[in-house]
Amino acid sequence: MENKEKEEKKNTEEIKEQNKKVEKPKKEKKEKVDKEKEALKEKNAELNDKLLRISAEMQNMKRRYDEQISKIRLYDGEDVIKDLLQTVDNFERALMVDESKLSDELSKFLSGFKMIYTNLVKILEAKGVKEIECEGKEFDPNSMQAVLTDKVEDVPSNHVTEVLQKGYKYNDKVIRPAMVKVNE
Repeated sequence: MENKEKEEKKNTEEIKEQNKKVEKPKKEKKEKVDKEKEALKEKNAELNDKLLRISAEMQNMKRRYDEQISKIRLYDGEDVIKDLLQTVDNFERALMVDESKLSDELSKFLSGFKMIYTNLVKILEAKGVKEIECEGKEFDPNSMQAVLTDKVEDVPSNHVTEVLQKGYKYNDKVIRPAMVKVNE
């Protein structure tokens, strides 16, 4: 019987030994799986963060693009309007002629000029072009350009005494500052 007990004891020890060998890889495998699982969670969090950042950047790009398109549309035609302002100036100089000294034929010609000038000004106003009012107002460097200074006692200091060339705004943007004479 002793042999049998010894043999059973030996078998039990062998089984325990085998169980330890099986459990050890299971623990190692579980630890490895847990590490991989943790690494995947970190990678997932990192990718989610990256996705949120890219999404926010795309929204910002779309907003900036929409703002740029809006500005382009708002000031579309600015170059043409600037060129037309020179023509308006020429009309105004031509209309300064004293009609009383003109013949009937030239007087009719001048009245045609007035009609063209009036229509041109109305069209520009309809498109959002406005003259900058400056006569007698305080000098504003954002919309006026001081070309000369003057010394007039009746006018307060730093106020416009004379407009040498009209200034214009297009949709609240100064496209040509007024050239003015300012009181010292």
